Amino acid sequence: MGRPMSRNLMHAGARLVIHNRSREVVARLAGEGMQAAASPAEVAHRAPVVILMLSDTPAVEQVCQGADGLINAVRRGSLVIDMGTTAVAATRLIADQFAARGAAFVDAPVSGGDLGAREATLSIMVGGEANAVERAMPLLQVLGRNITRVGSVGAGQVAKTANQIIVGLNIGAVAEALSLARAAGVDPARVRAALSGGFADSRILQVHGQRMIDGDFRPGGKVVTQRKDLRQALELAAAIGLELPATRLNLSLYERLVASGGGELDHSALIKVIAEDDESSG
Repeated sequence: MGRPMSRNLMHAGARLVIHNRSREVVARLAGEGMQAAASPAEVAHRAPVVILMLSDTPAVEQVCQGADGLINAVRRGSLVIDMGTTAVAATRLIADQFAARGAAFVDAPVSGGDLGAREATLSIMVGGEANAVERAMPLLQVLGRNITRVGSVGAGQVAKTANQIIVGLNIGAVAEALSLARAAGVDPARVRAALSGGFADSRILQVHGQRMIDGDFRPGGKVVTQRKDLRQALELAAAIGLELPATRLNLSLYERLVASGGGELDHSALIKVIAEDDESSG
């Protein structure tokens, strides 16, 4: 998602300094007019605003806290915006470390997938002090449409965790419903059409329901990413003494899909686990 987001910022007039673990990605974007940096620290030296779009919490920790990371190189008065899905506790710790260096931090995770990144229609959940969020807003408005400040640092990640619980459970519900239709001898495509516009309709039914019907599991949001997000949700719940039984069950299904080799598929491939159960029982 970082590539289309970078392009949208450049097309809006921003001058970008970029770094990525894949040098091929950097070379391609540098060929489009962006400036390459050899390390996160170099980005921090050269840019007053740093945007992170990384795969998971360990990647954020490495980029921020590593030997060539951002924290020891960031300029006083800089703004750091984390737009990936990062654990809440790690987000707050990293924000404190940047604050000690005189830099502001905003967590602004997104929902909308690759399509939303390309079309600049992402929903963005923002956590941070009001003045830092105000500084970030012109950039966020280039990248998304529904932009909501949820609260202080970490609140954006809490909202994203809630989002991923709903997404994961909804994918599971659609997978079970369409599997039921097929097993009962009814065309799942017609069932999906019948449900459209009713109380059971959703973006998941429309987009991922169609993927399930077509068997098209080319990755948008990967299974391993959904699994990671559900694990983080359960870790947060445990830390605050809350039990999430449906989320725990949903995670177990994604775990099974990863174990069977489906980790790199789109998360709508969860229907394969349901179909597998149906075949084994038949």
